[in-house]
Amino acid sequence: MGTPEFSVPILETLCQSDFKPRAVITAPDKPAGRGQQLSSPPVKIIAQNYKIPVCQPKTKEELAKQTLGFKPDIILVAAYGKILPKEILDTPKYGSINVHPSLLPKYRGPSPVQFAILNGEKETGVSIMLMNEKMDEGSILGQEFIEIEKDETARSLEEKLSKIASKLLIKTLNYWIVINEMPKSAKNLVLPQQQDNSKATYTKILTKQDGKIFWDKSAKELERQIRAFYPWPGSFTVLKTSADGQNKFSNLKILEAADSDLKTEKELGEVFLADSQELTVQTGQGCLIIKNLQTEGGKPMSAADFLNGHPEIIGMILQ
Repeated sequence: MGTPEFSVPILETLCQSDFKPRAVITAPDKPAGRGQQLSSPPVKIIAQNYKIPVCQPKTKEELAKQTLGFKPDIILVAAYGKILPKEILDTPKYGSINVHPSLLPKYRGPSPVQFAILNGEKETGVSIMLMNEKMDEGSILGQEFIEIEKDETARSLEEKLSKIASKLLIKTLNYWIVINEMPKSAKNLVLPQQQDNSKATYTKILTKQDGKIFWDKSAKELERQIRAFYPWPGSFTVLKTSADGQNKFSNLKILEAADSDLKTEKELGEVFLADSQELTVQTGQGCLIIKNLQTEGGKPMSAADFLNGHPEIIGMILQ
């Protein structure tokens, strides 16, 4: 079970191993783009390439009926986005296993990669765990660590974690199935590691509004936000312009930036050119140097190109 890009390398690795899935369950197709054409989840496309049956339930009842109809020996979940009921979790002979991109019990929930970057973590990782009815609270079967690079974005980190998860999952499945075939007396020698719930932290579902930039934050915080929320939900500020006596407000998305310890007497959110001639904004502590951005409805561009077309931004106060 899975839906987004994070699940794709995991599914491909399973398909090329001794654990090729009998079926794939993913989210329904959704309208996308300006034309609102139906778009298939990435996992569905991969499954079809490997000629694996695909189910896209729309209700809890459909999910249970379709899942249990396959009489699975094991259920594997990677970013499916739904909490599975007990009747599904308890059915497989070898249990239900989840791949989670954090070092549990830290960063339980739907956005662990983004929040690890946002909070300035130096490392994160992947956890393979047995599932229960609660969110990401199951016992750990395996974990692997990875350092978070200084320029890491959510996209680049997810790609790395997905590759790590693919290898770790195969390794975990191999020993987990062997353990389950052992006599009960031998099974007790290798127990899954229970999580310490007192150390648990949680994430939330991100919305577009979470990407709003508040200029009273420090430059370091904002630089992390921009990387953490790239590509979704993105980080934006509001640009106020005037024409024919009327104010116009538009979103300006910041795609890449760097923090600076530069001290000035500028107002919060004020745009200026630093001595390096780079597009710079005053923050609550330090300054943010804009590298790449995107106007509302426009294409991504460098700050230099934007400045060439919009020199009037110098001196403006971003909101």
